Amino acid sequence: MIKDYKISGTLVWYYYICTREVWFMGRYIEPYQENIYIELGRLISEESYKREDKEIRLGNIVIDISRMKDGNLIIGEVKKSSKFEKSAKIQLCYYLYILKQNGILAKGELLFPKEKKKIYIELTDDIERELELVTEKIKEIITMEKPPQLKRIPFCSKCAYMEMCWV
Repeated sequence: MIKDYKISGTLVWYYYICTREVWFMGRYIEPYQENIYIELGRLISEESYKREDKEIRLGNIVIDISRMKDGNLIIGEVKKSSKFEKSAKIQLCYYLYILKQNGILAKGELLFPKEKKKIYIELTDDIERELELVTEKIKEIITMEKPPQLKRIPFCSKCAYMEMCWV
């Protein structure tokens, strides 16, 4: 049984997409790094919002960008597509939640540069409660002896863990 897991924003994001990926990532099983979609995500993150401070690390979270606006700290999460908007929103809220636990109040922006789309995010009490439940469920998944059951979803065709499930 794994005991030294750390919940990251990426685990929160994957929880809403595929719990098998949560199990793999939570056990430090790396996805195929040359997956075209992982490379595309890296490129978009590197090439977008060049004027912003990038990759701020706080413990086990990595905030894509940050800036000050009207005296408020704004953190941003850059995604290549809004297709998984709910999971991206919860991931960003997780970062806001962790910052709040460390005495830092901030607001968030989900950024989809290819779509020229921006969504403003604020942490609410309801989302905080959801995050508390989700992090407990993530811990349960990571400590499972075997990964969750296979379940084909639309995301599978682009997944960097595809060979772990479907080959």
